[in-house]
Amino acid sequence: MAKTSTTTQGLRAAIERSGYYPALVAEAVEAAVGGEPMRSYLVHQETTFDQNEVRRHVTVLVLTGNRFIVSHTDEQAADTTSPTPYATTSTESVKLGRISSVVVSRVVANPESYTPGTLPREVVLTIGWGAVSRIDLEPAACGDPNCDADHGYTGNSTADDLSLRVSEAGDGPETVRQALAFAQALSEATADLTR
Repeated sequence: MAKTSTTTQGLRAAIERSGYYPALVAEAVEAAVGGEPMRSYLVHQETTFDQNEVRRHVTVLVLTGNRFIVSHTDEQAADTTSPTPYATTSTESVKLGRISSVVVSRVVANPESYTPGTLPREVVLTIGWGAVSRIDLEPAACGDPNCDADHGYTGNSTADDLSLRVSEAGDGPETVRQALAFAQALSEATADLTR
């Protein structure tokens, strides 16, 4: 999809709907996108509770013809470094060829009566491009219960650069639809590079 006024307006409207410093978020995202045509986008606002504070976070994902752009914006309370509350926003631009995995996990209610096309109750989108890896290690063991030898360690290394969870109950059905559409567009874009 080319960067039409409809796509640009849709992204800006989604950022406005999040209600989370829309001018700051939009400026950061638009600067990262530059003049490239947008193919798809996803805006996700998340509220968390940290002891006695409520913190908000917004993530904006944009797919262009050549890049995957991720933007995070967080708010911070006044602290010793700043006498007033402040927000931090960051953007990362990743070439599509660097994306190594796009994982979409769907949670559906009553799977025995699932009808194709029914919206999942929740979607978790995990995207890996090698910037962050997680290693889970545990002691290795053999099948002999009497063995006391050191068998070293075993484990898994997982690319886990971004994981985003959206749910129909918390984010609304339109955000779930947008997450699925974005995941499909990103999967198709990365598949095109391997052909």
